Amino acid sequence: MGSVSPSPARRRRRGGEGDGTSRPEPCTFSTVPATNSSASAAAKTAPRFMLVASASLLSLSLTAPAFADADASPSPTPSKSATPPANMSTVGGEQLGMAGTQVNLGAGAPVLPKAISARSWIVSDAESGEVLAAHNAHWRLPPASTLKMLFADTLLPKFPKTTEHKVMPSDLAGIGSGSSMVGIKEDETYSVHDLWLGVFLRSGNDAVHVLSAMNKGVDETVKDMQAHAEELQALDTHVVSPDGYDAKGQVSSAYDLTLFARSGLQKKDFREYASTVSAKFPGETTKNKKGKTTRGTFEIQNTNRLLTGDSDISQYQGIAGVKNGNTTNAGATFTGVAERDGKVLLVTVMKPEKDEHNEVYKEAAALLDWGFKAAGKVEPVGELVAPRGVESSAQPGANASTPAPGDASTKPVAAAAETDGGSSGVGIALAVTGGILVLIAAGGFLVNRRWPLPDLMRRRR
Repeated sequence: MGSVSPSPARRRRRGGEGDGTSRPEPCTFSTVPATNSSASAAAKTAPRFMLVASASLLSLSLTAPAFADADASPSPTPSKSATPPANMSTVGGEQLGMAGTQVNLGAGAPVLPKAISARSWIVSDAESGEVLAAHNAHWRLPPASTLKMLFADTLLPKFPKTTEHKVMPSDLAGIGSGSSMVGIKEDETYSVHDLWLGVFLRSGNDAVHVLSAMNKGVDETVKDMQAHAEELQALDTHVVSPDGYDAKGQVSSAYDLTLFARSGLQKKDFREYASTVSAKFPGETTKNKKGKTTRGTFEIQNTNRLLTGDSDISQYQGIAGVKNGNTTNAGATFTGVAERDGKVLLVTVMKPEKDEHNEVYKEAAALLDWGFKAAGKVEPVGELVAPRGVESSAQPGANASTPAPGDASTKPVAAAAETDGGSSGVGIALAVTGGILVLIAAGGFLVNRRWPLPDLMRRRR
């Protein structure tokens, strides 16, 4: 697919957006409401556990509505002499604790792409948890807004999406200077659904702070996130700020970020938001001359460039999320999940040394391409561990006819398919098929504790 958007000006946003672009112009492409993304459900007896969510991917322009400005923080200068620590965690396997690139190539396996410059990265099978290859997987680095995956995985179960909240001035206190914002206003009311769209699509730190206020405040939310990270055995992670904004001592790792994504993607709402390309967001209430109040909406777009495409990068075939980030200290970070030919892979890339536009997405795409070709031809270098108290071997062979407690609705929902076209004649038609929700044996597991992770989406062009 060729270029489908204008070349953006390059600016970094501290604290969240992660795409390095300037404030965009008003959006012109069709909305894909998050509420249209769902999954059909039925039992399946095959050994693979497939959870298929539907979503619609449309790319005509990467523009989006104007929202709160971020400062034009200068691009960080990568340290070419930076080296990983001599001793790193060995969670998931001894080889994952080693510095440098770790891969066990078998017969016919392709070599790793040579142009990868990230300080840390990992490619893994989302279902089996096998780590296909890694580079400094446990190096503790600033995570930027990829930490919002942990925030979402921690808080999503706490508030029904229909819950409404009126924003108080105190809710927006303490947001870091230059943060990415979705445009939340004081004294306006938003649904939890609106707030999560702001978190996932615009990486809005204002939305994070409002949800944190609903959760008894930032400090309580940080404690909850840290406890959940430890529960997931993400032991490289130290949470200081729930939005991923640069903070002293705040670190995670490519390994841990992958654990957050794998856990979060087992939640229906998480998958829905992470795969949403654009949506309508509530605007500010206004009053006309006759005293009648009205409240419009504006369109927001996902800043994940593998999901939307950009002037120098195509929408990645089979992409289904997850989260990007970019701050002064972290540089660019990204965790993505994609499916091809029944194989679901997770990739995390942290801080590419190359200072090129969209470099983090280009390197993630290259690693995903390699992973799909290498699957079945490499020996794993480690595994994604299960949460504490859950055995990773518990799920294979489980009775697929019994639903897990609290599972999502099993009613089938029609798949979404949309076609759109631009003035240049470039059009994209993506038929997004609904799939089969394979119900896993109860076994006392919560929905987000199924193991191994079911896959996500199937798309046919």
